[in-house]
Amino acid sequence: MDIRRNFLEYFKKNNHSVMPSSSLIPPDDPSVLLTTAGMQQFKPYYLGIKKPPNKKITTVQKCFRTSDIEKVGYTNQHLTFFEMLGNFAFADYFKKEAIDFAMDFIINVLNLPLDRLSAGVFAGDDKIPADNESAG
Repeated sequence: MDIRRNFLEYFKKNNHSVMPSSSLIPPDDPSVLLTTAGMQQFKPYYLGIKKPPNKKITTVQKCFRTSDIEKVGYTNQHLTFFEMLGNFAFADYFKKEAIDFAMDFIINVLNLPLDRLSAGVFAGDDKIPADNESAG
C-alpha cells in the first residue's frame, strides 16, 4: 500500500488541492533554518500575508528536525528527516471535520481496525486550557 498516494488521493476526492512539498530550506522565511513541519509553507496564509490558492489543501511535506537530535537512534519516535502528511483548511473547516476526515481515512482507506485505535485529548496545563471542544 502506498500511504502517501492514498492520502493525497483521499483528500483530493474530498475537495482539497494537492500541493507539492516545499523546499527543506524555506525560501521566504528567515525565522527558520529548515522546514520542520507540514504547515511551514503555509505560514503566510495563517498570518494573513497571502491568500491561499484554495481553502482546502493537502501535502506530503519533507521535514528536517534537529531539536531532539540526541534522541535519534535511542527511540523509535525520533528522526531527523521524515515526510509529514497534512491536510489544511483556511477558514473552511475546523476540529470536528478534521477528526472526521482522519478517522475516515484511517478506518476506510488504511483499513485499520477500530478496536486497535485510541485517541487522546489535551487535558490542559498551567498555560493552555483543556481541549473540551474536541472531547465532545
